Amino acid sequence: MTTAQDPIVIALDIADPRLSERLLALLAPLPELRLARPGEPADLRLATAPAQPAPEPDSALTRRELEVLDLLAEGASNKGIARRLGISVHTAKFHVGSLLDKLDATGRTDAVAQAVRQGVIHL
Repeated sequence: MTTAQDPIVIALDIADPRLSERLLALLAPLPELRLARPGEPADLRLATAPAQPAPEPDSALTRRELEVLDLLAEGASNKGIARRLGISVHTAKFHVGSLLDKLDATGRTDAVAQAVRQGVIHL
């Protein structure tokens, strides 16, 4: 049991060494905190979030969906996508809708953001 004078013991479980060093530098000077020694129980554990799972094989994006996604990232409208890919506006809408579903996105901008987070595209 800790008293008002005992420091809070924090364990760092950070995979990225640079981030771990930055957190260590920020927390070390605080007298009310103390970093846990290896194997020591801690009051609090700071850890990196688990990596996003890769998309399921059946939800993997098709080559055409990747082309549409690249155009979405450029800000193209459905009409612009249709012109650039030589498809109908209806087909462009279909591909955009499919992307939103597969990426579990709420809109076009969110689809691009989700794709970046998942490493599908790089901006």
